Amino acid sequence: MASTQHNCSIRQGFNFEKDAQVLVGHVVTMKIGTQDLEADINVTDPTNFGVDNNLDIVGVISDISWQGGYADPVYIGFNVSNENAKLVSIMKHTDLSDTTVVFKFTVYSYDPVAKKYYLAFHSDDTDMKGLVFKQGGELALDIAADPDPTVVSPLNYQLHIGIMPEEEAQTLKLAVSDTDKFVKTWGVSVST
Repeated sequence: MASTQHNCSIRQGFNFEKDAQVLVGHVVTMKIGTQDLEADINVTDPTNFGVDNNLDIVGVISDISWQGGYADPVYIGFNVSNENAKLVSIMKHTDLSDTTVVFKFTVYSYDPVAKKYYLAFHSDDTDMKGLVFKQGGELALDIAADPDPTVVSPLNYQLHIGIMPEEEAQTLKLAVSDTDKFVKTWGVSVST
């Protein structure tokens, strides 16, 4: 099974530079249990650079990986605002009986032939449904206590989450260039 691993630039995610052709990723939306994380970070859309087309997102991705199997979790490391960091910290320390996760994400890579950014790994503006991954009784959800020094302003904190797919077939979109694209299944439908 071919795995997918993308290490994205936090600096480029927050302060997009047209000439720095590195991976950029965004967590567009995320709801953990009943708590929606705010889309309170405003960033540049790499596919529409120079156009007044900024995006409001939940977080800037530092790393995202998936082993490629239907039942394998997607692991995402991303930086969130101070407000979202507080929300996640409170969730971790109070009640996480509802571990459902609904999220959307995008990872952009640069195509040197087409000379533009393209979507390399994404949910295609579709809500992905999963559960916080649990291993040995521990939930794969962690928020840093201190701000990430990579980008000083706005204040941001590293959040790590592992998400198992819900019992339904969903699709993740991948690409290796602006024109070479494919789809893989995440999750398995279970008949009752």
